[in-house]
Amino acid sequence: MNGVTVVSHPLVQHKLTQMRKLETSTAGFRRLLREISLLLCYEVTRELPMTSETINTPMVEMEAPILDGKKLVFASVLRAGNGLLDGMLDLVPSARVAHVGLYRDHDTLEAVEYYFKAPESLDERLTIVVDPMLATANSAIMAVDKLKERGANNLRFVCLLAAPEGVENFTKAHPDVPIITASIDSHLNESGYIVPGLGDAGDRMYGTK
Repeated sequence: MNGVTVVSHPLVQHKLTQMRKLETSTAGFRRLLREISLLLCYEVTRELPMTSETINTPMVEMEAPILDGKKLVFASVLRAGNGLLDGMLDLVPSARVAHVGLYRDHDTLEAVEYYFKAPESLDERLTIVVDPMLATANSAIMAVDKLKERGANNLRFVCLLAAPEGVENFTKAHPDVPIITASIDSHLNESGYIVPGLGDAGDRMYGTK
């Protein structure tokens, strides 16, 4: 699909299989999500702008590459997005963090906002939106809408799983925002859950129902 990168790295796919298993514990699910987020973060940040600075190694002075520009932003779609956020902050601890609080109305499947907090100068930063599941895409679309309203103009969306319906809806709403995911699954069921999927990521991560 145009605008979508599926990360097929063997470690990503192996860890995703472990997460899908019904018998995987809450602790195991949480650990795997943190681990897989590191690998997804590696993929989504591979084109960060670079500059150089003069440093001294134990052997010689040299021009060495470093990241350029303002600190990037990880925007977590609450609550499940925090599972991806934790691992990404392990890799990029200096990143700024935005939180977009949304929940899905189980009757209408529409996203309802309850919280929003973001750093300043979003127009000068790469903003990486994180949410484990791209199902109907209603929450993802609303999250990106809110971030764009605050000035964000360079965005990426990272998820663990996507449904074809969600990819289609998201790319229609935000064709300028690439999607990075570990898998595009078969379809959505009548309740709006991804099939075969892995269930509700938030519930499995926090041990709630």
